[in-house]
Amino acid sequence: MDTQSTSITSLHIRKKLELFFSYWKIILCSLIVTTAVAFVHLRYATYEYSASATVKIKDDDQSKKLQGIPGVTSGGLFTDGTNKIKDELAVMTSRSLVENVVKTLKLNIRCFEQGSVIEKELYKNPPLQLSFFESDSVINKVDTTLFMKIKSPTEFLLFTEGISSFKTRDDSDGKLYAFGDKINTSFGGMVITPNIGKFSPRIGSDLRISINSVRKIVNGYQKSVLVSTGDGSSIVKLELNQSNAEKAIDILNELIKEYNNDVLLDKEEVIKVTSEFINNRLNIVSQELEKEESNVEEMRKSNKLTALDSQADIYLQSERNNEAKIMQTSNDLNLIQFFQEELNAEGKASDILPMNVIQDANVNQVTKTFNDLVAQRDRILKNSSEKNPTVIRLNNEIRAQKANLQNTLSKMKESNQITLNSLNKEDARIRGRLYSAPKRDRQFRKIERQQGIKESLYLYLLEKREESTIRLGMYTPNAKIIDEAYSSYMPVSPNKMFTYLAAILLGLAIPMGFIYVKDLLDTKIYTKDDLADVLDIPYLGDVPRTSKKTTLINKIDYSPKAEAFRIIRSNIDFMLKSNNERSKKIFITSTKAQEGKSHTSTNLASSISFSEKSVLLIEMDIRVPKIMNYLGLENDKKIGLSDYIVDKKIKPQDIVIKHKDNRYLDIIASGTIPPNPSELLMSDRVKALFEYFDDKYDYIVVDTSAVGIVSDTLLIANFADMFVYVVSADNVDKRQLSDVAQTLHEEKRLPKMTILLNGVKKGKNGYGYGYGYGYGNNPNKEKKWYRFS
Repeated sequence: MDTQSTSITSLHIRKKLELFFSYWKIILCSLIVTTAVAFVHLRYATYEYSASATVKIKDDDQSKKLQGIPGVTSGGLFTDGTNKIKDELAVMTSRSLVENVVKTLKLNIRCFEQGSVIEKELYKNPPLQLSFFESDSVINKVDTTLFMKIKSPTEFLLFTEGISSFKTRDDSDGKLYAFGDKINTSFGGMVITPNIGKFSPRIGSDLRISINSVRKIVNGYQKSVLVSTGDGSSIVKLELNQSNAEKAIDILNELIKEYNNDVLLDKEEVIKVTSEFINNRLNIVSQELEKEESNVEEMRKSNKLTALDSQADIYLQSERNNEAKIMQTSNDLNLIQFFQEELNAEGKASDILPMNVIQDANVNQVTKTFNDLVAQRDRILKNSSEKNPTVIRLNNEIRAQKANLQNTLSKMKESNQITLNSLNKEDARIRGRLYSAPKRDRQFRKIERQQGIKESLYLYLLEKREESTIRLGMYTPNAKIIDEAYSSYMPVSPNKMFTYLAAILLGLAIPMGFIYVKDLLDTKIYTKDDLADVLDIPYLGDVPRTSKKTTLINKIDYSPKAEAFRIIRSNIDFMLKSNNERSKKIFITSTKAQEGKSHTSTNLASSISFSEKSVLLIEMDIRVPKIMNYLGLENDKKIGLSDYIVDKKIKPQDIVIKHKDNRYLDIIASGTIPPNPSELLMSDRVKALFEYFDDKYDYIVVDTSAVGIVSDTLLIANFADMFVYVVSADNVDKRQLSDVAQTLHEEKRLPKMTILLNGVKKGKNGYGYGYGYGYGNNPNKEKKWYRFS
């Protein structure tokens, strides 16, 4: 079963291949056309080149090293998953950065030189330089095109109105300018100057200057720059396709540079806020310190104080130690108060807080986390809105960190206040012991203590300002360049190999698809295999299609048609054995008219007669008789079959017509066309006719009516020894044939029914109808190279 199935599949594939090969000329023409279209496309297409760069987004931990606070830990830039790296990718292709790139490289102003067929962009060292009188904010919104023709090294024609291309312009439409002249336009004045050296404009060249708004250019590049990274990886790859490879390289390098500048600005914002905070406090503390120092100086001068009494030295030493602690605690309270004011301040330009103001590891860590969240949120807001889910998440985290920071500062303030109260009590106790000291000495100590507090705070703020200055100069770019922008300078689009491959596939697919669909929808009969698919009836043979001029075969004839009828004649002899000296009655019918029934009857009778067998050809299709016309004979007797049936006086031999050129072939014409053919054929005279000629001829060939249209043939079917059912190739529908022919065969209404395929086109059955195996009209004729067997 498997072998049979494989054989059927192989046969089916072979048939499909033979079908396609029969249309090889159409397929070849389609291939030539599609390949030519691909060649023209590649010849005049604008090629694109790819450039790529690779960077690594670094986790900046410099701030942790500068803090000098032990125990501070951080999970790095990407510890909370891939959200942060995705945010960095969004920032890298943000509109603000791409706009900076466009403005820096002046990508909104492009120069093209018109070639013989296509334009070429002159990116590096353009032949002309444009200078505008209006500000960049105005020029960046302009959308216009200037057409120029270089007339000489010092002059050019400028076309500004009514020109859409060089093909539509005439030199008389242009205005002559000299290089360096001021040109007034709708967007303001401008000056055009030529490049020098080998990059100077070529005389006679046509140049097109395209000035586009920055907004449109930015939109295009935002979509063109592709940024990708692996899961959990900090390695980022940037790719860009452009018609100019050097332009793509410059854009990627400039984009990385702008990204690093943007990151540095974000990092410097923290230092800037811290420095402003420290400078403001330094001014206040400096004024207070100057006031205290003036008080000390004034008191020393007025009271002439030089030293304290020796008997109070011990108490004075204790008081100094206690005062140092009071100054430190007061200093911390002041810093906490300053920081709380900064934290709760309204209307600030930035939410970033100063760093390392308070010497507490927990506060500094929370402050750093708060600043990182604010910086990340602000960077996303440059290209998004407050409704962005990431911004909402960051705002929630910022509020949580701010509340945490406020709570920590409040607790620190309470703790320091308790400590200060305790120190003040101790100070009161020591001053009580010094009560006996002169009043002026106690006043001097009070002033001196205030001076020490202010001086300590002043020195601390100076130290922090210096740390901020040092840190500002140590920040490095966030994106470490692994591979600078690079291009192979090989075009990536259009791809020649892919284009030609697509052209070949399309050239095959279009005709083959059309042929396949046509064959799928085609319900006509063409070959023996097509008949076998719908009919289970013995196959007698097939007749090739020939020109209408060669209707009849000749006795000496080696044409494919003559050979076909010889084969059919042999098959009939094989199927109809000896019939006890009775004639072999062969009836010819078909499904409908115009299938070659009469043509087959005539040629079959002629072919048999050429073998010197007596043949009687009866024209029993009395509705539409054609046999006499095929034979080119005239019915001199003026009577025929219908006349014989109606007139009992006419004898069978009276209606027989002898062929003038073939003594073995006799004909009975149809006679007068009657109004009731079916009733006429039911007459007993028909039976008497066959009985009379039954022993007088070797063969009786009867041309009957089309069985699929009228019932005439069925009325006389019982007289036949064999029925030849003619099927016209490319004429009858498979469904109609199955309904009529197969039904008649299964019901056995036509004796010994066989199928003959008529009018088969050459090549349709895969054999080319080489009847005679080379013994045709010209057996030595060589086959042309363009013909398939």
